[in-house]
Amino acid sequence: MEKNPKKQVKQRIFVIQILLVGCICLLVARSFEVQIFKARDLTKKAEQGYSKYLTIKGERGQILDRHLSKLGTSIDAPTITADPSKILDPARTATDLSKILKVKPRVLKEKLSRNRRFIMVAEKVSPTQAKRIRALNIKGIYLENDSKRFYPNRNLAAQVIGFTGKDNSGLEGLEFKYNAILEGEVVKIKVKRDGAGRVLDINKKRRSELKGNSLVLTIDKKIQFLSEQTLEQTVKTHQAKSGMALVMKPSTGELLAMAHYPGFNPNNFNASNRDTFRNRAITDAFEPGSVIKIFTVAAALEKGFTPKSIFFCENGKYRIGRFTIHDTHPREWLTLNQIIKFSSNIGVTKISETIGKKALHDYLTDFGFGLKTGVGCPGETNGTLLSHGKWSKIDAGAISFGQGLSVSAIQLISGVCAIANDGMLMQPMLIKKIISNTGNDIQVFQPTQLRQVVSTKTADQVKAMMNLVVQEEGTGTMAAMEGYRVCGKTSTAQKANKNKTGYEKNKYIAAFAGFAPQKNPELAILVVIDEPKKQHYGGEVAAPAFKTIMAQSFSYLNIAPENTKSMIAAVTKGEVN
Repeated sequence: MEKNPKKQVKQRIFVIQILLVGCICLLVARSFEVQIFKARDLTKKAEQGYSKYLTIKGERGQILDRHLSKLGTSIDAPTITADPSKILDPARTATDLSKILKVKPRVLKEKLSRNRRFIMVAEKVSPTQAKRIRALNIKGIYLENDSKRFYPNRNLAAQVIGFTGKDNSGLEGLEFKYNAILEGEVVKIKVKRDGAGRVLDINKKRRSELKGNSLVLTIDKKIQFLSEQTLEQTVKTHQAKSGMALVMKPSTGELLAMAHYPGFNPNNFNASNRDTFRNRAITDAFEPGSVIKIFTVAAALEKGFTPKSIFFCENGKYRIGRFTIHDTHPREWLTLNQIIKFSSNIGVTKISETIGKKALHDYLTDFGFGLKTGVGCPGETNGTLLSHGKWSKIDAGAISFGQGLSVSAIQLISGVCAIANDGMLMQPMLIKKIISNTGNDIQVFQPTQLRQVVSTKTADQVKAMMNLVVQEEGTGTMAAMEGYRVCGKTSTAQKANKNKTGYEKNKYIAAFAGFAPQKNPELAILVVIDEPKKQHYGGEVAAPAFKTIMAQSFSYLNIAPENTKSMIAAVTKGEVN
């Protein structure tokens, strides 16, 4: 008996319906499993394919001079990466990149042929290199945003500013000291990738928000340049080992220049000798020689002596125990004025004997010797000033004319500025302010008075004596400037032997320290030349450099000459009471 055709059709439809319902149920079940139970895992896999997490570090803050000129900044320096699986011709790609990156083609080919999805090709390339690589438009080669430190003025103030390493962290100078302030913030963010696996542009606003704070220095770029240029010429002319020049505003303690020679280029510091990295004006101590005499005389004036007080100078030879102190020229009776003018070792020794060890030590300490200045540079030295209880009689005499103690250049210029500033010692300033990445002031530093070391009257009397130094028969006539009354003091100090007691033969430190104008000093300058050849006197080697820096700085700052008539009157009067 044959089956009913209609019944068969119905049965088939029913089976198909059951199968469709079954498929739908399976799809629903699978969809439920995917969307509910496996959603988190599958989402992660999707995100791994089209997004990734990157650690982003904000650009480093800038180092600026007092007029906001850039001394240390950051420039775009993209990092070149590659996905070898997407590179069609590793050999050709390696050849093209090698011409731009200056890397051997075989080295690049080996990298680009690896069975990996990511390799580092080159870090922090120059903007020019990045532009050329971008123009090649090679599939699988990517440029990721990055930056590197750049010093637009090359050697200028290099020892002060310092430099950073490959990771943009400070290694020397202010870059090291203020690293926590300058470095940008670090955050981990999720970024999207396109179908080719390239990272899409990271929000530039977000990058700028992470930028570090900036330092504004008291340094004046122009005066720094003038100082370095003059210093280089002086060191080369006298075939010296090295030199330093510091320029400071006596009334505020602001450093306008801190120059060194030889220098180095912080953009390529690996090409230089590590010894040149040191900020010797801060870290190195040396015997100051005769510049110390102005502080010895200041102590005597405070103890009741006058500029006309006289001392017998023994015709150029004065014996203390088994030691003999010499003067360059034999003289008999000299006033305090003349002791400074002629730079008499015997004269200041007699002064130290009269006022006593304790008084001399106390005043030298008050002027800042033996103490760190706190200028804000790494590695600052205290110098050496032993307790007066440890001084022998010859020690007191030697210290009075600058032997037997050691000072840093920053201590010496600060002490000279105290005389210029009516006896008030100021805190040396190198940092003017700290500003945010939006340009707002975070912290502004003000001039700080430390202490009144000597009276205004004493300071004025010492100024007058220092003015005599640059007049006829003085030791510093080569520092005299037409139109300004210059106050200064020469120094020619034998270098102490590092390995044993005594001094090295024919090795000297020639220095000149001073300020101008006499009445209201605008600038104080210290020039120190290490181991000049042939000529070695401070008045012949360092004084001309002082004059050049002062004259050029005055011209740049538009500091008008003093009243000519009053200058003539002061010169014709001779010694000042």
